Amino acid sequence: MADWFDSKRAAEQLGALTSVWPRRFASALGAVLVGLVALSFAFLADRAQEAFSSVANGRLWLMLLAPPAGLAAIAALTRWLAPNAKGSGIPQVILAAREPEQSVASGLVSLKAAAAKLFLSVAVLGVGASAGREGPTVQLGASLMTAMHRLFRVPLTPGVIIAGGAAGVSAAFNTPLAGVAFAIEELAAAYEQRLTVLVMAAVMIAGLVSLGLAGDYFYFGAVHETLSLQPAVLIALLCGAVGGVCGGLFSRSLLAIGGRSVGAVKLFQARPVVWAAVCGVVVAVIGYATHGATWGTGYEAARSMVEGESGSIWFAPAKFVATLATAASGVPGGIFAPSLATGAGVGDLLAMLFPGEPRGPIVLLGMIAFFVGVVRAPLTGVVIVSEMTGAHGLILPLFIAAIVADGAGALVCRERLYHGLAQRLKQ
Repeated sequence: MADWFDSKRAAEQLGALTSVWPRRFASALGAVLVGLVALSFAFLADRAQEAFSSVANGRLWLMLLAPPAGLAAIAALTRWLAPNAKGSGIPQVILAAREPEQSVASGLVSLKAAAAKLFLSVAVLGVGASAGREGPTVQLGASLMTAMHRLFRVPLTPGVIIAGGAAGVSAAFNTPLAGVAFAIEELAAAYEQRLTVLVMAAVMIAGLVSLGLAGDYFYFGAVHETLSLQPAVLIALLCGAVGGVCGGLFSRSLLAIGGRSVGAVKLFQARPVVWAAVCGVVVAVIGYATHGATWGTGYEAARSMVEGESGSIWFAPAKFVATLATAASGVPGGIFAPSLATGAGVGDLLAMLFPGEPRGPIVLLGMIAFFVGVVRAPLTGVVIVSEMTGAHGLILPLFIAAIVADGAGALVCRERLYHGLAQRLKQ
């Protein structure tokens, strides 16, 4: 009898091992692939943006023609090749996490959508649009993680998709902690699910792959200056309020356009390719008027402001409109990086009110405030900005600005942007 119990226990332990290890292997391999693909995506996106700046600079006809023609062509290709690749990619992951098996059948996190997302997002940057690659990397990460689990015949759960999406954030920003924060605040908020070891492991592996190959660097440069306590609180409150309202206005505008509640837009939106061309005209005119400052992600302009250089007073509103037009066009592309760049412009404007204070920290407070006003994820914002700039001495004012911005953004736009866009995907 004892021998029978021992053999039964051994069989149960063997069954547990054989069910656990495929999942762990699939998650680890998926996370490594996310890190590698994110680095490749970053390289291609940077080269595309540089190529357009180099070729279009000084050529008026190209500056005005490339964005509308390019966005129209990309919109047509997206509708033809992979409709699930349109937009940011984060709403697709939120929706997929709610119904994992159904999302596979619908192609929300398929390899086809991922491949289209990568190359079409690069093309968007290659025609001078104001877009980022972080949102698309979230969909890429979720798709790769899903593919690995299907390859090893491991059942899909919401945690698998969230792990892949969060790993994408980690690898895209080269900030592992930001992936964990994003999983908690944005992706896992779509349903009742606790953050699991699977999510944290995938995020850390993808982030370490990115750190190991690309090195430990600061996207926006290192910020070592700080603010004394009294002005820091005052500036953080002001930046949080102004940036949060502006960010909320961006979200409300994008959701209104996406929901087709703007009457004048309905005529054009009935023809998506024509609508993309119209949005491209807006992008082109703004890019020409700002001498190309609004092209691409906005990293260079934001970095110069973070490092203390004064930017153009028109950068923030121009980047705001260019990013809104690009996102509203429906082409693949994210809003993370452009939102951070727009926020840097907001902070640069507010820094004029405090001539005796260091400029860089105020720019960072504006950056986080606008970003949080848009995405309504204060913890993610604090972690991203502090990790990307090394501004650990500004943690307290960054938190104050983020919390105020979250409240101010909610007053302007009650609906959270990515969840609102996910709802519109179902319609």
